[in-house]
Amino acid sequence: MTITYEYGKNLYVNLTNRCPNRCEFCLRTHSAGSIYAEDLWLEREPSKEEILEDIKKRDLNQYQQLVFCGYGEPTCRLQDLLWLCDQVKKFSSIDIRINTNGLSDLINGKHSAAQLDDRVDIVSISLNAPNAEKYEDVCHSEFGLEAFPAILRFAAEAGLYVPKVYMTVVDTMPQADIDECRRICEGLGAIFRVRKYIPN
Repeated sequence: MTITYEYGKNLYVNLTNRCPNRCEFCLRTHSAGSIYAEDLWLEREPSKEEILEDIKKRDLNQYQQLVFCGYGEPTCRLQDLLWLCDQVKKFSSIDIRINTNGLSDLINGKHSAAQLDDRVDIVSISLNAPNAEKYEDVCHSEFGLEAFPAILRFAAEAGLYVPKVYMTVVDTMPQADIDECRRICEGLGAIFRVRKYIPN
């Protein structure tokens, strides 16, 4: 069971395989493995204590960031994620990043960005569309057309508590949609990034 894995100069944490979206470009839809790790499908969700133990086996001094990102949406385990951030901060000054679909508020039924304060240094939010209809066409969220405005609200609120907030799109989008996403991000005060689509 892959709990932590290395990619580039960062250490990644695979918290869960749950996600409310079924994005057409997601690695989950194409293979069990990826360029990141051989197998990110979890036979079961590890406990928060097991995850912490796995993190502690690594020398965090050799990584630039600790990133919560696996084959699922990390905020599906928000309380465990926050607990892990608190524990890691006790023994390391490593920057902590969350890669998220931005739907934490809908997943958890409450505003959640404020809980990231003093715990998370970077949030990277997958935007992937310039409006609610196109988002639903691509991401097939269980929240339907409520998903897109919830992402924008979460991004705006995260900017009040997290030092760096990124919003990203994949490079397979039409250029006009990329340009519109850039305008949306700039309006929210987020840093815009176009990421390369990697099919497997």
